Amino acid sequence: MKKKNTQSGTQNRNSFRVISLGFIGLILTGALLLMLPIASQERTVTPFRDTLFTAISASCVTGLVVRDTATHWSLFGQIVILTLIQIGGMGVITIGLLITRLSGKKVGLWFRGMMQDSISAPHVGGILQLTKFILKMTAAIELSGAVLLYPVFCREFGPVKGIWYSLFHSVSAFCNAGFDLMGVREPFSSMTSFGGNIYVNVILMLLIITGGIGFLTWDDIVKYRLCFKKYRLQTKVVLVTSGLLLLLPAVFFFFAEYSGEPMKERILHSLFQSVTARTAGFNTADLSVMSESGAMLMTVLMLIGGCSGSTAGGMKTSTIAVLFLAALSVFRRKNDVECFGRRIPDDTVHTAGAILFMYMSLFLSTGIAISMIESIPLISCLFETGSALGTAGVTLGITTSLSLPSRIIIMVLMFAGRVGGLTLIYAAFSLNTEASRLPQEKITVG
Repeated sequence: MKKKNTQSGTQNRNSFRVISLGFIGLILTGALLLMLPIASQERTVTPFRDTLFTAISASCVTGLVVRDTATHWSLFGQIVILTLIQIGGMGVITIGLLITRLSGKKVGLWFRGMMQDSISAPHVGGILQLTKFILKMTAAIELSGAVLLYPVFCREFGPVKGIWYSLFHSVSAFCNAGFDLMGVREPFSSMTSFGGNIYVNVILMLLIITGGIGFLTWDDIVKYRLCFKKYRLQTKVVLVTSGLLLLLPAVFFFFAEYSGEPMKERILHSLFQSVTARTAGFNTADLSVMSESGAMLMTVLMLIGGCSGSTAGGMKTSTIAVLFLAALSVFRRKNDVECFGRRIPDDTVHTAGAILFMYMSLFLSTGIAISMIESIPLISCLFETGSALGTAGVTLGITTSLSLPSRIIIMVLMFAGRVGGLTLIYAAFSLNTEASRLPQEKITVG
């Protein structure tokens, strides 16, 4: 039995290494392609430090940029960026599995195990069917989003260019990437020119939410429709937590941030900022004028991020839900963490606590470091590190002015946020399979 556990641990560690190395390979390939003269509009070589930053941001579906996507990159460069977004959003293992199936090769158990780790599937059984579902759903939603956006972009940019703009923003929104082509109006302006457009706002928000709630959630919804009782516990927790994290911040933004605007813009901005903070990266309002309390709330939302097995990053909604339920069980003096008539395993609670500690440590330490390096207010730096670690991609406007050491910190955070901090730790260190346990002794806390 011990030998079996050891083999399983080794296989999991190898899966985590393959996932990490897959993203590294994707990033380096994208960075080198973006260095080609054909990738820039001026047909010049873009410095590697800028192409690497862009490739990491696109592959890790973040959206932070140091070169405006619309005005600096050519059509070839934009295609490279969109390809990185698509692969990064779906996962390198998912794309690898697709290529394997198309080539006619048999998918072995080891590859299936990697796929399970990649999309946080509960078990290996049925993983190929789930992957097929993910691919079909992604294509259907992104194409539908592009079709719905086309009338607006066709009117704004012409029939041919409108096709590209529609597809680019649909993929970017569904993958929660936040890259945009609106720099043709004003560099780094994101979607502010459509801040009052109800139609565009609603479509982008639906795409962001659809991509951010996770493929396993959609698998339950497709199977059981609106029968909430039949959903797995994961889906129930995701839907309830996501609903609260979308509604409550929107109410705060409505009353605290946009009270001076007309009612239509006030409602749209409040809803969109609540949605986009969950790792989407677009913004329809100028975030640089946001109050410190609003910026701090957005930072918290960015760190929480989307849902497990989705295109989004962050700590994940299920992590926060488990920690909240664990605290509630302590307050109620209950031995078990319970939710919807089920008991949550202790190792899940421990993992959630480790994730929170890791994210908060990285978030605070790197924010303080950038503030010291750049001599700028700490709140702006924490917003930037929260955006990078949560792969959110929104900024208070300091990204382009950061020095090389600070950009390196941001790149590391984006990579860790997308691949997953625990994935990197599991990939780097051996898993402990020792069966013996040390004597137990209590420590007083609180």
